[in-house]
This record gives sequence, C-alpha cells and structure tokens, in this order.
Amino acid sequence: MSETIEQKCLSKGVKLTDQRRIIAKIMSESTDHPDVDVLYKRASQVDSKISIATVYRTVKLFEESGILTKHEFKGGKARYEELNEGHHDHLIDVKTGEIIEFVDEEIEKLQKKVAKKYGYKLVDHKLELYGVKVNSENE
Repeated sequence: MSETIEQKCLSKGVKLTDQRRIIAKIMSESTDHPDVDVLYKRASQVDSKISIATVYRTVKLFEESGILTKHEFKGGKARYEELNEGHHDHLIDVKTGEIIEFVDEEIEKLQKKVAKKYGYKLVDHKLELYGVKVNSENE
C-alpha cells in the first residue's frame, strides 16, 4: 500500500497542524484532481474554522515539499493531485471537467521515437488530451 499524504509529510519533516492533517487526509482520499475551492469546501465540512487562505498555504507547502503536484489544465483553475512515482497522462473532458488518468505504452514508445528522430533522448514529458464524451451512436 502506498504512503498517505500525511505519512509523506511526516517523512519529509513537514509539520502537520490539525488543519493541515485534515487537508492531507482529504487529498489522500480524493479520486479526482480537486482545485483549492473544492478542497476548501470538503475541508470546511470537517472543520468549519478552516479558512480558504489555510487551504492555499497548505497546498503550496505540500507542492513545494514534493508531496502534491499542480496541474494547470487548459481553461480552468489549478488542480492538485498526489505526486506519485508512477507516470500517467491525462484525458480531460472539456464539458464536465472530468479527468481520466491513463498509461498507454504505444504513446510512450511514440514519444521516445519522435524525440530520437530529432536527436534527443526523452527525459520527461506531460501529455494532456482534451475531448468531449461521445455516445457510440453519435460517433
């Protein structure tokens, strides 16, 4: 089982106040990529004294500590997810904002092939695909 955000904070020496602990727990349990407003809404349901400024400061601290990663997907607010060892790409529904994480070996090979073609060794990449969901009858 992978470490929770709270465990990562402790192992990196990040001091966890009660409010930071709540935000860490909410992020660990998130299956989406919440923005600060969504995190604030979820956190304030647990502790009504948490301010949006606390959420902003906490996600910034977690990002700077290498615990969260920030995504600035096209046309929206910055969204956050736990920084994991495993690489994945994102498919973003432009109508609903839903984000699907995926890994496709063919895409990974093609990216390396393109880099090599131009005389480069690929050291990192980020792939974001934007689309709208279609019904099989409407394709």
